[in-house]
Amino acid sequence: MIMSRIEARRDEAIEAIAATGSLTDRLLAGLPSEAVLTDPDVTAAYAHDMASFCPAGAPAVVVLPRTVEQVQHVMRTATALRVPVVPQGARSGLSGAANASDGCIVLSLTKMDRILEISPVDRVAVVEPGVINADLSRAVEEHGLYYPPDPSSWEMCTIGGNIGTGSGGLCCVKYGVTAEYVLGLDVVLADGRLMSTGRRTAKGVAGYDLTRLFVGSEGSLGIVVRAVLGLKPKPPQQLVLAAEFPSAASACDAVCRIMAGGHLPSLLELMDRTTVKAVNDLAHMGLPETTEALLLAAFDTPDPAADLAALGALCEAAGATEVVPAEDAAESELLLKARRLSLTALEAVKGTTMIDDVCVPRSKLGAMLEGIDRIAAKYGLTIGVCAHAGDGNTHPTVCFDAQDEDESRRARESFDEIMALGLELGGTITGEHGVGVLKKDWLAREIGPVGVEMQRSVKQVFDPLGILNPGKLF
Repeated sequence: MIMSRIEARRDEAIEAIAATGSLTDRLLAGLPSEAVLTDPDVTAAYAHDMASFCPAGAPAVVVLPRTVEQVQHVMRTATALRVPVVPQGARSGLSGAANASDGCIVLSLTKMDRILEISPVDRVAVVEPGVINADLSRAVEEHGLYYPPDPSSWEMCTIGGNIGTGSGGLCCVKYGVTAEYVLGLDVVLADGRLMSTGRRTAKGVAGYDLTRLFVGSEGSLGIVVRAVLGLKPKPPQQLVLAAEFPSAASACDAVCRIMAGGHLPSLLELMDRTTVKAVNDLAHMGLPETTEALLLAAFDTPDPAADLAALGALCEAAGATEVVPAEDAAESELLLKARRLSLTALEAVKGTTMIDDVCVPRSKLGAMLEGIDRIAAKYGLTIGVCAHAGDGNTHPTVCFDAQDEDESRRARESFDEIMALGLELGGTITGEHGVGVLKKDWLAREIGPVGVEMQRSVKQVFDPLGILNPGKLF
């Protein structure tokens, strides 16, 4: 009996090796050898994104195509052999959406990194999915244009990844999220067919909006290989204001006053006391650690100083202890650098973080922060909060020691309580990071059984074999 079990396992291993060989050979028939990686030590580096508590498998092969035709070849091969495919960008995601599954093809699109067109007349850019967000922003700026979506990881994250997760950023309060700038897509479907959606015109309502369907789909419906992105005229240089508050509640009250007053800042960001201290410890930036909450606001209007003065008055009415407008662009950029360092700084507190992105109605922002404080105390954990306060998108960041089993358990439980709190307050489990593996169960709670059934039905149409990023979303 023992020998028969050993022989069975050996036969299974031989079959697995044979299957991998067949897969690799078929891929190499339509791809250059340098685009197909099979060394386990190399492929292991592509197994996961930056999320905690998200299982990842071992890919059979990693493919780095450079052309649409090569992506089509990969998908035709995957369909023929019934092999799962996990699309990836820069793997800077925070939900496990880019995590590999055992035996899959990891389809890394980072080599498809060309900006194909920038049109000042049509105000569009046509790009491949591997283009870095910041590179696109700088390229269009040379034409007097502006691509607003700016995730904190904009120096490394890719446009394809931004589209897959529906990314946001600091500017969302005024300019909106990635979905609002994706006008059209070229998508390779599961069976290798190429489909174009959307348009490059200023208006267009022909048929179902399939473009929006792909935005935020996390690679579960098709592979984005080209995107038409809307652009705006480059705005004036923004000027930033920093306001200190004696409590998170008073800072959130200021946010409500600002939005109710009809103001439209180009950003409105909040850092709690834990985040401010972490940034100071990491970068020695001299932020005021006596504050309970630091609010950063900016305007990119023709007269930002006047707008900031009006906003500062509202902050003082809400209880701000100090309101300091930046004197120039350099000082403004320093304050924004502090905000962009928040998540990196919080990671340094304990070595590991779970970064949430629960979004609540602006009117419930204060209740959300108060609830997070209670949860941190309940579990004896450090939880820092930075937030896109202007649109209610909070980033509660649980800091913990991954080597401590009990602390890791408490971190996971606190994370779940934070998401439950967000739903109780009428919010959503994710404002910009996506569902991936991390929040699958919570998506089902948010949208309900009928919603899950409809979403699964949509996936069945585009991916009848279930080979595109299996195990994600639901």
